[in-house]
Amino acid sequence: MKPQYRDGNVRAHCPDCDGAVTTFEFRDAQREFGTVVVNERHQYKGQTYLRALYVLVRCAGCGRGGLAKIHDIGTVRQGVLEAFYPISIESAAIPSNVPAGIAAEFRESELCAAFGAWRAASALLRSTLEKTLKSNGYLTGSLQNKIDQAATDGVITDARRRRAHEDIRVLGNDVLHDDWRAVEEGEVIAAHQYTQRILEDLYDDRVTVENILIARNRIQAQPTTTPVTSP
Repeated sequence: MKPQYRDGNVRAHCPDCDGAVTTFEFRDAQREFGTVVVNERHQYKGQTYLRALYVLVRCAGCGRGGLAKIHDIGTVRQGVLEAFYPISIESAAIPSNVPAGIAAEFRESELCAAFGAWRAASALLRSTLEKTLKSNGYLTGSLQNKIDQAATDGVITDARRRRAHEDIRVLGNDVLHDDWRAVEEGEVIAAHQYTQRILEDLYDDRVTVENILIARNRIQAQPTTTPVTSP
């Protein structure tokens, strides 16, 4: 979830509480923790505000500190949240046997998204998809061809093939190869969702997938070793 601001407090993932969603409070029973106020009329997302506030907050669970940037018209409880630290990262579950380099690339895309770096996240999700297909024996041709080959082999469905093209490949190509344009959050959410699902397709029931890939001559069967017994 994205950080949410209400009545001076922030609801967000806390990295020191194993990523659990918790409340970051701006005060305890005795006092507020501290605020830097910049009194200046300004615009934020098309709205006019009278001041910006940098509010020190504390996790109600573990006590970790945080910092929220708020825009308001004079009442902090009616403010609008622009930014929050610690960064709140949405981490999708992926199979534990996804190769380390691919998993790291996928996680880095999530980190980019947490900062609102939508173009960078898009490029990394496209890269995650291509690296995943290469690691499964799809080595030749364009990414478009690799996706189509995986669907033809049956390791991903035709519906997943279409999503891989429309939501991951094309978006990544827009970022890497075309003129600059703004990438919207919703586009990255869709690309992230379907990259996760393709990782699940290929690594959740890995034995079945490997048998298909071996039959299609995409990968080589691993040699079996005969245990040595003592005479």
